[in-house]
Amino acid sequence: MRALPLLALASFALAACQSAGPPPAPAPEQAAPGVTPSTFHMPGGTGCSGEVERFQAVIDNDVATGHTTKGVHDRVSSEIARARTTCAAGNEAGAIGQIRATKARFGYPG
Repeated sequence: MRALPLLALASFALAACQSAGPPPAPAPEQAAPGVTPSTFHMPGGTGCSGEVERFQAVIDNDVATGHTTKGVHDRVSSEIARARTTCAAGNEAGAIGQIRATKARFGYPG
């Protein structure tokens, strides 16, 4: 019987040593694999140039987080580069159409 109060006291003393609250979140560079870091920034902009830069940011983030392979990233980036050239030439509708076609081909929402 005497051991029970002593055991309870020891358990209480050990429990008091536990830290309160959840552990701190990891730094962005130490974020869990597959998770977009808190430092990710979606580019602004309007028209075809905004569309091109936003899709490039998404595909860059996808390869960085392991959601796609380097090979797919390279193929998509190549198509984005063609759309960027089309946009710079003043063909807004053509560039946006190219981006939409690339998204559809690789399974990204339109």
